[in-house]
Amino acid sequence: MSLPPVEIPLGAMRFNSDSQKLEYWNGSVWFQIQTFSPNLDGGARGIFMGGHNPSSLDRIDFITISSAGDAIDFGNLTDARTAAAACASNIRALQLGGTGPANVDTVDFITISSTGDAQDFGNLTAARHWTQGCSSKTRGVAAGGNPGTNRIDYCTIASTGDFQDFGDLTYRDDTAVAANSSNQSPTRGFFGGGTPTNNNSIDFITTATLGNSISFGDSSTQIAREARGSSATRALLIGGTRPEPSSSTIIDYFTMSSRGNAVHFGDASLSIKNSAGCSDSIRVAFAFGEAPSNTDTIEYVNISTGGDAVDFGNLSTARNHLSGSSNGHGGLG
Repeated sequence: MSLPPVEIPLGAMRFNSDSQKLEYWNGSVWFQIQTFSPNLDGGARGIFMGGHNPSSLDRIDFITISSAGDAIDFGNLTDARTAAAACASNIRALQLGGTGPANVDTVDFITISSTGDAQDFGNLTAARHWTQGCSSKTRGVAAGGNPGTNRIDYCTIASTGDFQDFGDLTYRDDTAVAANSSNQSPTRGFFGGGTPTNNNSIDFITTATLGNSISFGDSSTQIAREARGSSATRALLIGGTRPEPSSSTIIDYFTMSSRGNAVHFGDASLSIKNSAGCSDSIRVAFAFGEAPSNTDTIEYVNISTGGDAVDFGNLSTARNHLSGSSNGHGGLG
């Protein structure tokens, strides 16, 4: 089953016919890929919250990521908000901040396995929109935002309450990191890009600790307002402004266990921005946002294979600047 290490590119994947498991190369040894996809109505559930069309919305939709189809009404946020971030455990999904139209520090939560309206969770350390989120099984994190800040906050998802200080991004204070869905492994959370100071930086944190983020690598272009999703090993950056204000079809990926730059994965069917994604660790399903006007389109890709996106279904209503999360993403182990 083995090739000489010099011939194996970092992050390469293989199917081990002896163990019947998918594995990836970390630079020295093959590691088995652990996937998580809870059995909930046939598969993990993806959540799309809030958005804008032509004003802020309180709408929450859900999909079953493993089976293509249209999104279904879940309930409503505590108030209408747009340009918020999201994170989730395997039980709860949180929406973080946003604007409606003024910036808020509001954090809502829902129980993913049921349907119904969101409830108040607590507050961020500061009101802001365009915040980036990530999460593990236990901890939710919010980083950056507009007005431009490098602050990172965190909470314990299972217990309601206000967020606390985690550390700082490496970004300059006038850069608002801008993405409404997240990338995470079981141990790391990832933040990147931003606006209006365009950049292609990717930072990471160790989710279980406190402290400042560390530089990880770069996306293939300057990027902001893209959709995201991940397995336990591979993270995707989908569409977005590359750079402002032009939107893009580009899908990048990077291997989260080893620092390095993102590379080309495939393309969405249209240039998109102000989008959001969700993952069951096998697929990333992403809502277009603007392409270039508001659209209800959802597409998906298979994380392990690479390639262009294909049609999944439609949102309950067309909108942009929505947030995305799931109970099956790569941060859950």
